[in-house]
Amino acid sequence: MKKLLISAGVLAALIAAFMLRPAKPIEVRMSQAAPGLVEALVSNTRSGTIKACQRSRLSLALGGQVNHLYVDQGDKVEAGALLLELWNDDLKAALEQSKAQVRMAELNKASACRQAQADEREVKRQRELFKKQLASAEQLDRVETSAEITRLSCQQNEAQVQNAKASVAVQQARLAQTQLRAPFAGIVAEVNGEVGEYATPSPPGVATPPAIDLIDERCLYVRAPIDEVDASVIRVGMDARVTLDAFRDQAFTGKVSRIAPYVEDKEKQARTVNVDVTLNTLPDDVQLLVGYSADIEVITAASEQTLRIPSEALLEGNHVLTLAADGKTLQKKALTLGLSNWTWTEVKEGLEADQPVLLSLDNPAAVDGAEVRVLNEMDALHTDKAAKP
Repeated sequence: MKKLLISAGVLAALIAAFMLRPAKPIEVRMSQAAPGLVEALVSNTRSGTIKACQRSRLSLALGGQVNHLYVDQGDKVEAGALLLELWNDDLKAALEQSKAQVRMAELNKASACRQAQADEREVKRQRELFKKQLASAEQLDRVETSAEITRLSCQQNEAQVQNAKASVAVQQARLAQTQLRAPFAGIVAEVNGEVGEYATPSPPGVATPPAIDLIDERCLYVRAPIDEVDASVIRVGMDARVTLDAFRDQAFTGKVSRIAPYVEDKEKQARTVNVDVTLNTLPDDVQLLVGYSADIEVITAASEQTLRIPSEALLEGNHVLTLAADGKTLQKKALTLGLSNWTWTEVKEGLEADQPVLLSLDNPAAVDGAEVRVLNEMDALHTDKAAKP
């Protein structure tokens, strides 16, 4: 019994000694408050899309058999280039007939007008003779009447020329309805149809594939949905950054070019506003494709060379944990903040330049008053590797 009491006493002494032993400092990672750029950003709620400033899904106004197909997918064309043509030999023949009628009408006009000029000269001669009493009044009247008739005939033939030219314009318009031309310079994205097939125009209210899908790839923009709350601070002309899944390591610059004048209210989705960002000049080695998914960050405000800390160092209530005067104890400090984003937060009051702030917020032991040992970059790297399974 005595031995049992002694053993219990020894055990109690050991427990007391362990409890009174100085606690081992907590190893933590810290960053320093330093001057730098802080931007206020607004980003899209769902993925945006690369779009072309000009894109036309072209279809013919008339139905008919495809006679010529002048382009293929991927071809670059100039504005006005002929892309597709239906069988139109009858219309071409009618156009030539109308042009021949114009030539015939012009010849008739030339003949009639030449005769009118000759008759006008004859009237002048007869008037001189009548003054000298060498011609009768009846003869002068007959010549003047003949000159008036030929003058009217000249005008009539001029009207016939105009009528023939209008007929040519009608035939040209009919012929143009069988020809599909590029409304702008661009690249052919899609061709629906082959030579010999029958092309049918789209009836009103019925969506059919376009004959030619033409895209102007020289001007691209991103359309992305922004939450209705965030969209209120966005203005046309603001700078923006664009990132794409296809180019993960790059960010492209642009400007806000359009803000939709209405809020989209789709079922089972948050209310959003579509915002368009026009891309600036792209690097030569970057070829963007229409339809790429893209994300935007609109820069609504910026502060350069302002005191900032990593946003991950912030605690609830705009507090951070920094080092006390002894350099080894954590101390909680309240801050007055300015601009903020996911990476950096501007500090208006509460910290000095180069003052450390705690980054290891995932450690439950790192609290106000805890003794710590700050890891340098190499120590933190080894610790992270050791923590990985």
